[in-house]
Amino acid sequence: MNIFLISILTLLFIGAISAVILFFVSKRFQVFENPLIHQVEIALPAVNCGGCGYPGCHGFAVACVSAESLHNLVCTVGGKATMENVANILGKTASPVIPTHAVVHCGGNCEKRPRNNYYDGVSSCAIAHNLYGGETGCTFGCLGLGDCEVVCKFDALHINQVTKLPEIDEEKCTSCNACVKACPKSIIELHNKGIESHRIFVNCVNKDKGETILESCSVACIGCEKCMKECAYDAISVTNNLAFIDSYKCTLCRKCVSVCPTNAIVEINFPLKMSKSFEN
Repeated sequence: MNIFLISILTLLFIGAISAVILFFVSKRFQVFENPLIHQVEIALPAVNCGGCGYPGCHGFAVACVSAESLHNLVCTVGGKATMENVANILGKTASPVIPTHAVVHCGGNCEKRPRNNYYDGVSSCAIAHNLYGGETGCTFGCLGLGDCEVVCKFDALHINQVTKLPEIDEEKCTSCNACVKACPKSIIELHNKGIESHRIFVNCVNKDKGETILESCSVACIGCEKCMKECAYDAISVTNNLAFIDSYKCTLCRKCVSVCPTNAIVEINFPLKMSKSFEN
């Protein structure tokens, strides 16, 4: 018999035996997945952003099916409607979903926080952060190289080329947490949207001591505690020379905004205050 033909038949025989072995092995070690996992995964937005804290929508679906309750299990992209759908599929009760979105805690634009050097390297905040403190005298502020913009899958965040600061589109932001994780300076946080999206927060993360930091940024928090003393609701604390506003205690009275000597506390989406002459 031809050697070429023998080789072909031998390979076919080996292939057939291997296929039979693989078939029986696959049957023996087959893992049966709960069909509810597939149903829940279909109900999810399928963006695999990781905002839920799990590796993609499939991982979140597995967690929902495996958990005794949906407490602390929230799809940030889908929000309340998606979680209610998941709860109906599983016969469980969905946890209340508090709407949040990303907030940038840095008001040091090019005018308020002037440069004293120039970075000439890879355009990456993570790399620049590991190399030095930044292009300004404030080592806590935004580096402006756009790592947060790159990781945003929803086109909700862009670097303003004039101010060199991130700007967030509240309508597009899904609170996926990607920009929060990407920022090496930790200036981006998730905040509650608040009533009618009204928010008050300290627009600074600088923990340097005293008014000397104003030489680096004119809108930095100096830890003077004026806002804390003004607040009648115990919503403001000062730690490590930096003020913090507890959004759960804050009543949005805005008194702290007016007493801040550096304008480090900002108010967002509030109607303009009428002047006394106009009111009269």
